[in-house]
Amino acid sequence: MARPAPAGSGAVARARIPDVWHVPHYAVRFVDDATELNRARWDELARLHGQDDYYDVEGFLAGQLMLSAREREEMAAAVGSVSGVDLLHMQCHFGLGTLSWARLGARVTGLDFSPVAVERARVLATAVGIDARFVRADAQQLPADLAGAFDVVFASYGVLSWIADVTAWMTAAATALRPGGVLVLVDGHPLTQMIDSVDPVRFDFPYQGSTAHHIRSASFYASSATQLTTTETVQYPHGLGEIVTAAAAAGLHVDALTEYLDSDGPEGRADQMRCGQDGRWQLILTGQPVPVQYALRATQNS
Repeated sequence: MARPAPAGSGAVARARIPDVWHVPHYAVRFVDDATELNRARWDELARLHGQDDYYDVEGFLAGQLMLSAREREEMAAAVGSVSGVDLLHMQCHFGLGTLSWARLGARVTGLDFSPVAVERARVLATAVGIDARFVRADAQQLPADLAGAFDVVFASYGVLSWIADVTAWMTAAATALRPGGVLVLVDGHPLTQMIDSVDPVRFDFPYQGSTAHHIRSASFYASSATQLTTTETVQYPHGLGEIVTAAAAAGLHVDALTEYLDSDGPEGRADQMRCGQDGRWQLILTGQPVPVQYALRATQNS
């Protein structure tokens, strides 16, 4: 079960990190309509999210922040306070994370390829009285009016596994940044994405290669009782070497690459991960914890 995460899932209530990786079967093949297959899935998910207890929309409307401690720590390491910062949230889904950054003082723009997600984000912004812009666009093709407009580009939890061309994604992020601006990326670790079972250890998804993988699944990570009507997606494995090389090729200077051995929640692997006394979750293989997340911070120097 390869387990790529959802786009823009930094918007979730952080009692748990997205259960996004469960896909029972995949097959490698060329898919020329991958974007439309994925858009259909994310349109459906955007309609469903918030009608379950997975995304805490009520908590957000009541004033809570929908950001994990790790997201906030990585942002603080990059820029300190976000107050007064122009921030672009790539793959923002329906905007809970984007609007949370706005609550902390950032001037925010959210970008997502799902028209349903973008419309829901706009409705949420209006409901809470937050001034935010939401743009429908592919994260690999930055709209021209966003070039050079931001101090920070942010993306988290379920980002690059949905991206065919990681260099194009990094180039879009670099293009959006002003000189001295910073990319902050927090995502699931590509090693963990490979793992199907821990006892015995079994892998069923590549570590790297960027090849399109056609995945069939009707399961809904926010509700095991819900069956989706969109059953096909296309996802892509990118190793850390490919990701860092893509950032460098886009003209970004990599300031930090951190691999994390724990997470806030089981990441859809409650049957595989262990929760320690500190409340942190780890994935243990043959007695050793393996990386479950990584964070990349990089600066636009041009």
